[in-house]
Formats: sequence, C-alpha cells, structure tokens
Amino acid sequence: MKKKIRIGNAGGYWGDDLTAIKRQLTGGKLDYITMDFLAEITMSILQRQKQKNPQLGYATDFLTQMEDCLEMIVKKKVVVISNAGGINPIGLAKKIVELARGKRLSIKVGVVNGDDILSDLDSLTARGEKFQNMETGASFKGVRSRVTSANVYLGAEPVVKALKEGCQIIVTGRVTDTGITLAPMIHEFGWSENDWDKIASGIIAGHIIECGAQSSGGNITDWEEVPSFHNIGYPIIEMEPSGEFTVTKHSKTGGLVSEKSVKEQLVYEMGDPSNYITPDGIACFDTVQLAVQGKNRVRISGIKGKPATDMFKISMSYNEGYKASGSLLVSGPNVIKKSKKIADLIWKKLNYKYEATSTAMVGTGSIWPSQLNSCQPNEIFLTFGVRDKNKERVNQFGKTLPALILSGPSGMAVTSGGRPRPSQVVAYWPALMKKDKISSRVITFDTNGKESKFKIDFKLPESSNNSASKKISKKSRKTAVEFTGKKKEILLSEICYARSGDKGDTCNIGLLARNDFIYSWILKNMTISTVKEFFKGIVKGKIVRYELDNLHALNFLLEETLGGGGTLSLMIDPQGKTLAQALLQMKVSIPVKLLNTLSKKKN
Repeated sequence: MKKKIRIGNAGGYWGDDLTAIKRQLTGGKLDYITMDFLAEITMSILQRQKQKNPQLGYATDFLTQMEDCLEMIVKKKVVVISNAGGINPIGLAKKIVELARGKRLSIKVGVVNGDDILSDLDSLTARGEKFQNMETGASFKGVRSRVTSANVYLGAEPVVKALKEGCQIIVTGRVTDTGITLAPMIHEFGWSENDWDKIASGIIAGHIIECGAQSSGGNITDWEEVPSFHNIGYPIIEMEPSGEFTVTKHSKTGGLVSEKSVKEQLVYEMGDPSNYITPDGIACFDTVQLAVQGKNRVRISGIKGKPATDMFKISMSYNEGYKASGSLLVSGPNVIKKSKKIADLIWKKLNYKYEATSTAMVGTGSIWPSQLNSCQPNEIFLTFGVRDKNKERVNQFGKTLPALILSGPSGMAVTSGGRPRPSQVVAYWPALMKKDKISSRVITFDTNGKESKFKIDFKLPESSNNSASKKISKKSRKTAVEFTGKKKEILLSEICYARSGDKGDTCNIGLLARNDFIYSWILKNMTISTVKEFFKGIVKGKIVRYELDNLHALNFLLEETLGGGGTLSLMIDPQGKTLAQALLQMKVSIPVKLLNTLSKKKN
C-alpha cells in the first residue's frame, strides 16, 4: 500500500482553463488528475447536441485537452478521471482510443455509464416510481412530457471498478464531483465502502478540489493576499491511508493555498454542514480540523462520516418556455433618473404580463441590497430580461428594446449585439430513487481493440437510513469572552470573510470569522433576522442558519433568492456569487477591544 497518493484537479466546470491540465502534468509528480465538467443543466444541453449529431453528447473540450497532453499522461503514468462523458461517454472513449492509436500510444480507456435513464422513465413510472420533486414536493406528472434529460448521480463504486481493470483514462456520465476524487482512494488504500469516516474524508477532499482554483486562491475574499493570479496553480490533495490529507499546489505557480482559501471552499454551496449527502456517504463538515503546515500547505484531519442513504438523487431537466435579455448603455448627467425613465418606457410599450421580468441598472449596485446603492455613476448598463411560455411575446421584447435608441433620451447605445432573440429555458427537476433499482455499466477499451463489459448492481448500504442518525461527538464550545466598552462602526469585512454559491433558488453564504473571539461575536449578533433585514427585497423566502464551531463559521441559506435559480433566473447574478461580498459591506458596531484582537490572533 502506498503511503500517500497525490490527486490534482484540472477543471471545475465546462469552460474552465484548458491549460490547467498541462500545468498539473508538468509542475510535479501526480498519481491522478480529476476534472469536473457537468452542471445540472449541462446534461440537457448535451442531449440536444447529440440529437443534432449522434457522435456528440460529451464535453468536446476534454478531447481537445487529450490531443495536447495524451503523450505526457502516458509517459508519466498519471490516471485521468473525468465526468466529461456527459450522455455519450462511450463515444468520447472511442475518440480517445482513436487519438492514442494515431499517436502510437498504448492505453486502456474506461467508461462508466448507466446513469442516463431518460428512455426508462415511462417504464419506471409504470412500475410505481413517483419522481416527486424532492425540493418542492410537486408532482412529476406536470413536467413529464417536457423532460429532456434524466440522470442518476452515481458515486465512486463503478469508477473503482474501472481502476481495478487498469484503465488510465476514465470518462463517466453523471458521476458526482466528489465521487471521481474518492474512487482512487478506495482503490489504492482498500477502504471499505462502509468505513464512513474515511469515505467522508474522501468526500470532503473531493469537495475542496472539485471547483478548480477556488481552493487555491480563486474567488478568495482577501484577494490582495494572493501573490499572483497569473499561471494559477490548481489544487492538489495528498491523501494518506488514514483519511488525513494535505491540500497544496505545485510550486512556482500562481495562486495561494491557505487556511482562508480552504475554509472558503469548504463552506461553498453547502447546505446542512452536518449532513452533506452524496451517493457514497454523508460527510460531517462540522468535524473538519485544519492546520497550516507551511507555505501553500493546509493539513486536514478529524473528519467524521455517517452511513449513506438508500437513495440515489436523480437530476432531470425539462423545457419551461423561453427567455431573452438585452442591455442598453445609458450615459450622461442624471443617468439614474434617465435609466428609470427608459425602463418605464420599455415596459409600457410592451404592455404584457410576462411570467417573469427583470430590470437591473448595472453599475449602481442594483444587484445588492438597497442600502448599499449609493453610487452616482455617469454611465449604466441598463439590462432587461423576460421569461414566458409564449415565444412570440418573448420575441416582441427583442424587437422593442433596440427601437428606443432613436426615440428615447439621449446618450443611449445597444450593447447586446443586436436584437435579443428568444432562447429555450431548461429548468431543473431533482428527485430520488432507491439504489437497488439502478445498475451501472463499466466498459473498457484499449488500443489493441480489446473490449470488456461489466455490470454493477447497486445494493442498499449497510446501516443505511435516510436520516443518517449516527451520533457524532463534538468538542464543547468555549465560553464566549464578553467585550465591553467603547464601540466602533466598521464594515463586516474587517472582521469576517465569506463565500457564496447556489443550490437551485437558494443562495448559501458561508460567513467566516477572522478569529475565535470574533466568532463568539457573530454567533450572538449575526442572527437570521439581522441577515433577513439586510437582504430585504432580495430574499423572498426564509433564511436558515447553521453553526460550524470548528471553522469559526456560520452558514446561511437564503431561500427564494435567485429568481428561480439556474436557467430560470433572469438575474445578473443567478448563482448568488456576489452576495457574500454584499454581506461583508454590512455596517456593524463592535467593541474596540474586540477589534484589537485581530492584531493578536488573526486567521
């Protein structure tokens, strides 16, 4: 058994830096490279792509990267695992084998599929599957006729099988981001699928590196601490058989791996931190312990896990009408007043009641809480959006927007590249299904023409239950130190840092205190009502707060905040990426003595 394995990430989404994999390969020794390409809606896009061309249906960028790096991958004996296969992993695998033959390389390529159940929906519903929306409780019947993709979130198990078969490149369909990182650990260290603490360690390691450079300096609040964003180093996990690991990056690369960068990524797109559910197990983020080992090295230990549930998550997409958006550049004096007049003209001229509309004065702080809108610019991007099931109404919006250029106030220009055109809206439908009703397939191809097939029938996990009630002992919370005396009004950013992300129509904001004294203060003062009042007019639903004593963090879930989420949203920031920075602009009054602790004990 190896003492440790080094797993590097080289992509966090379809559209990430195409040169990252070469930097990972040339920067130093790695055993594995993982790459994530799939968002919930991506599968539907790939379905449409394959309908037009049966040879497609996978992330073509991955093949481009293989064309550039395949010789190096083979020479260095690095195993590459990616869910770039989309809905046609077999097609992608055959292209890679063809590419390898053209380069006179010997390689075995593995495929994991069986996640695509679109063609099985009718037979499954006939056998009693309800596919009820797991977030809203809505009936599946209302969207069944409009479903364009349906995929099971598979875990690490089939990927482990492909590794056992000696595959050097593995392309999958809808395998979770964490699953493609966890699989090498199970394979190399022989971890039991029921060793929930080690499985949880692998899940959290995967979560830390799944979003590319976000854990190595990208999107960090204190961005000025990053020496350089040029040639940014993508994250690397050094995993040990015990389940403890170190987060790092290659030397002589840009970016930064620090306690802050890792903590921010830990709270990214998080729900209940004590129940982070994946197909492989449940990870307890409130048990993670961090320690800085040295420059660009953060040690992770203490992770606890719970038994996996007996359900797979099903991700479906369905057609939900059309939308269009466009912008006008508005300039000159009194530009805010002028923009409001133009917006009023647009909506009066249309005189339709669309299912959803949006107006944003980009450049004035209009996407942030109203109390932060203090900017008085001399130019504004006035951005409009509409969504409706009636395509002609959406088309009429596109005709109306540019028509104001010659018949409205002065100082306007069209910035949207011409008349906005309707685009189809693909909405997201999450559901659940028992694991023992799903099978996966592993297929291997090599450059000698040999092909092998394996079927994996999933079983219900041992000690599985949907509530995952395994008790996790926690350290008792220290008694809070009370600071009294003179107070000072500051921005929250002086004492906290934060990161936000999306889960459908819910935005999560992970708020991290800069030391344990400040954590005691935000526990008491950053309440649900405080945050709700700050985001008044933006948050339409309830707010939930979770506490992470181990990270000195609070996790807020802001429900009904992102205009429906995903492609349904007409918002400028449909993923809530900017809302963490907005929260950090909140003015708070804190004791000066508390503020002084930053110089003594700063994270």
